[in-house]
Amino acid sequence: MSNNESNQNEHGILNFAALKTAIVNGEEQSIKELLPNQPMQELEKSYLIDLAKLNNKSHIVNLLEDIPVKQ
Repeated sequence: MSNNESNQNEHGILNFAALKTAIVNGEEQSIKELLPNQPMQELEKSYLIDLAKLNNKSHIVNLLEDIPVKQ
């Protein structure tokens, strides 16, 4: 793995962790800023939706359901 790939992977992990925290805290604006501008893996998307549902954040569930999925 090259250094660039390692940095991208670390950024992705940190971004995903920040996204999970924002969902739990109900920070809709932060979620909008953290969401990727590209399709997301189905597993990641379903995990985030489940997390929002567990925390009774229906407005965030709707936001997450609009994210396209990688094919």
